Amino acid sequence: MAQDFKKLARNVVAGVGGAENVTNLTHCMTRLRFILKDESKADDAKVKNIPGVMGLVKQGGQYQVIIGNNVAAAYKEILPLGVEGSVAQDDAPKEKQKWTPKRVGMTILDAIIGTMTPLIPAIIGGSMVKLLAMLLLMTGVAGETSSTYVLLNTIGDASFFFLPILVAVSASKKFGTNTYLAVAIAGLMVHPAFMDLMAKAAEGQAVTLAMIPITSVKYTYTIIPAIVMAWLLRYIEAGVDRITPVVMKNFLKPMLILLVGAVIAISLVGPMGVWLGNGISAVVYGIHGKLGWLAVAIVGAIWPLLVMTGMHRVFTPTIVTTIAETGSEAMVMPSEIGANRSLGGASLAVAMKTKNRELRQTALAAASSALIAGITEPALYGVAIRLKRPMIASVITGFIAGAVAGLGRFGFPLNGSAGLVYVSTIY
Repeated sequence: MAQDFKKLARNVVAGVGGAENVTNLTHCMTRLRFILKDESKADDAKVKNIPGVMGLVKQGGQYQVIIGNNVAAAYKEILPLGVEGSVAQDDAPKEKQKWTPKRVGMTILDAIIGTMTPLIPAIIGGSMVKLLAMLLLMTGVAGETSSTYVLLNTIGDASFFFLPILVAVSASKKFGTNTYLAVAIAGLMVHPAFMDLMAKAAEGQAVTLAMIPITSVKYTYTIIPAIVMAWLLRYIEAGVDRITPVVMKNFLKPMLILLVGAVIAISLVGPMGVWLGNGISAVVYGIHGKLGWLAVAIVGAIWPLLVMTGMHRVFTPTIVTTIAETGSEAMVMPSEIGANRSLGGASLAVAMKTKNRELRQTALAAASSALIAGITEPALYGVAIRLKRPMIASVITGFIAGAVAGLGRFGFPLNGSAGLVYVSTIY
């Protein structure tokens, strides 16, 4: 059913206190940004539960209503209701503000939410297809080697495997950079030849680009490198544009942008996650050696953040070695299971509490995916990060679940071969 933007517009205007309570309205890629005369007149709960509204953020003196990709259509229908609009937020003159830790954090969060919101349908669709494939496998309807199971699982996995490319498209629109150059750089990250080189680098083989060492990174299922590169492209494009002669811009400018961007992506931006992850891994294992259960609790709390950045993969070698040698792993995997269930539980709570039909459907699908199949991306991007409070709840419950697992000395009891197969599928 086509969305009724006129009805959405009327409901939003009524929710913010009427047209007479609006000083000005702008919009960016996903949000209606209201300047209200009296914010106390706005009904937050009413606005959040309007069909078509994905969320609400109050930031920088603005009352921001998250609509998604159709924000321009909603904006167009609001203006005739007596609301004064102006130039789009991204094009409006901006006053210089002091950078504080809070503002940096909110800016990063806004970038992630603005980038991931348009991708939620693809992520949820993929996760539900993977869930269907798993159910067919569990019930014996399809075997693990059957073409039906393999094809269904591949269809469901495509959104996650090529997530850097999807993110590059969305992030390039968010930051106003060239979409095709952003996709070209993200495409390098999942190119079969590049992935083969990364596999060789992981085995100890030296991989260099004009004497620049390249760290082994697995980019599939990740979002942060593509987001960062889409943001950096703004500055790379501007820098290259200044140094290229006018007569050579048509071919030299895109060539240099692609080269510079690709080199920065695979030599610095991507590996930074691995380096930081290795540092976190060393700290966590060090704590585990001294305090035991606390390390399990810490990993349970930060696991969603590790997944979001792709840093969870730094634990894979240790997990594989431990399972192969002892048949079980008692630190990371119990934490991961608890964190996954906490994300699923938080999504289920949102589905039960919200009156927003679209959000309820998204949260139910996310909860099913996380609780049944252990696929947490829909819950992470579609619910937790988007609404913030479920993310906080997930971190707290992940910590508690990890603490219980650590105190109870719970391990993941798999024999060597089965354990290695399981780890290879989730990492």
